[in-house]
Amino acid sequence: MSNTQSANQEILFKPGTLWTRIQEQTQHGLECGALQSIATDYEFVEQNGVNFLVRILSNLTRKDEAKKKQDKAAKKGKDFNPFLPYEEDLFVSNISPTHLCLLNKFNVVDNHLLIVTREFEAQENLLNYQDFQAMWACMAEIDGLAFYNGGKIAGASQRHKHLQLVPTPLAPNQTESIPIAPLFASAVFEGDIGIIPDLPFVHGFCRFDANLIDSINDAAQTTLELYYKTLQAVGLLNQNTENNDSIAYNLLATREWMFIVPRSQEHFESISVNSLGFAGGLLVRNQEQMQMLKDCNPMEVLKRVGVSNG
Repeated sequence: MSNTQSANQEILFKPGTLWTRIQEQTQHGLECGALQSIATDYEFVEQNGVNFLVRILSNLTRKDEAKKKQDKAAKKGKDFNPFLPYEEDLFVSNISPTHLCLLNKFNVVDNHLLIVTREFEAQENLLNYQDFQAMWACMAEIDGLAFYNGGKIAGASQRHKHLQLVPTPLAPNQTESIPIAPLFASAVFEGDIGIIPDLPFVHGFCRFDANLIDSINDAAQTTLELYYKTLQAVGLLNQNTENNDSIAYNLLATREWMFIVPRSQEHFESISVNSLGFAGGLLVRNQEQMQMLKDCNPMEVLKRVGVSNG
């Protein structure tokens, strides 16, 4: 396979240290003002056996201002890239020769980690062995939800390739790691790739062997192979378009499974949806958007921004 990397890279942080580094850097980032957490209220909206977690963002002013600066620079023909150079006050650790991790500057969820390529690669590019190796190196330390917004239509706000990792559960005192997880029990498989009967949008689902995490390099290789199989199963790739990097999709992964959803549009009305939406975690800016979400129902919102399978 074209993206397979046979030579394994060295993991540069000492096992068992990443979580401590995140705590230390979070404290530092808050004290110096580099980390600008966005406070939220949240409520649950139940539909089809899923308790969707809907966060209401109380203050997006700073993030909106940062976005305006980026847009203004883009109009002048300049590409602003927050990862080149990255803010040293947000730096957590080197992961490998190709990847490092940073704190998410405008985080909604605590301890939100960005897994970033050292050199510029486009967010539209297909994921490769090194990306999955970096992802698994971090997931071996943090039992959480990794995700990738494959392109602007999938909710990516930066052009520089980066995966993300958030600890689970997504809300305090929840028994499920992510809200949509109960539906995964009903997955129906054809070979390695499954579908969830109750989801009204095109998707692919696969499970990981429980021992996979014991070897980061084996996990990366297995995940890469399943990634290509899943992209093909959901109609995003075929043998003739394997190098087509302009596809739009969301990828979510835990130590137990991977879930890929093709995207048709970035927004439902004024509500932006990224990978976390397909985990059952949605963001709204105000009560008006919250009401719009309730009127339409969260699953219908996901269907609209995904690709309907009915």
